[in-house]
Amino acid sequence: MKEKRVVFTGSATAMVTPFTGDGLNLKTLDQLVDYQLAGGTDALVVCGTTGEPSTMDISEEAVVISRTVERVGGRVPVIAGAGSNDTAFAVQSVKQAKNLGADALLLVTPYYNKTSQQGLIRHFLTIADATDLPILLYNVPSRTGLNLLPATLKELAKHENIVGVKEASGNIEQIAEIACTCPELALYSGNDDQVLPLLALGGKGVISVVANLLPGKTHDMVRLWMEGDIEGSRALQFELFPLIKALFSEVNPIPVKTALCDMGFDCGPLRLPLIEMQEATHARLREEMHRMGLL
Repeated sequence: MKEKRVVFTGSATAMVTPFTGDGLNLKTLDQLVDYQLAGGTDALVVCGTTGEPSTMDISEEAVVISRTVERVGGRVPVIAGAGSNDTAFAVQSVKQAKNLGADALLLVTPYYNKTSQQGLIRHFLTIADATDLPILLYNVPSRTGLNLLPATLKELAKHENIVGVKEASGNIEQIAEIACTCPELALYSGNDDQVLPLLALGGKGVISVVANLLPGKTHDMVRLWMEGDIEGSRALQFELFPLIKALFSEVNPIPVKTALCDMGFDCGPLRLPLIEMQEATHARLREEMHRMGLL
């Protein structure tokens, strides 16, 4: 079996998109990229769920991808979210990401109209045939209403450009089956509270929300595991756990964008239908941020 490309090992930050009242805040985007690089992140994901791509048009996504690629300057991989429930539009998006200099792609399963497992195979293979960039598939059934099953993933893994999966089903039995039956795929946790279980199953790391706030600690959690310091890695997972819970006390990315604003990053408003964080959950989030020395 030909060895597949590994996009990254460690922690990739699922970045927020800073907005103004009527557009993008590129100054803050630059600041966020610099903060991540200084903190030791291993990769950056733009225009993923945390970046609110459902409310962005393709030209805005192009600006975010190109600006991030330029700012990063090759220091870490830039992974562009380019998934869609419209296969033809996804093909257009992956071609754009390639032209803008992205290093890899993150493709979520189709949502709303969804499809069958055979439809998933045709959808993803059509997209994979349209690019030579490495592709990470993203399974998050709580958002899409569609579960990417291990047998389907095993079939998709035959394509040379499909190199990994971000697993956010929360189903450890399913994830273990993926690790067992698709060892050629790099496995990444899509849930910040389940990083160590996935690492124990042979995972390569995490695509993380909490890393927006603490890129160094999230990176170190994976690094320590890879170096054999299981206790040190576990201690970081436990230390981060209350903050992670607070970051998912409301729909992502409401809490993490609020937290970054509290830290002094001018991330601007959320776009409807997302709204401001509620007072009680915001207070709890701020308590955890104080505990972690972020405020």
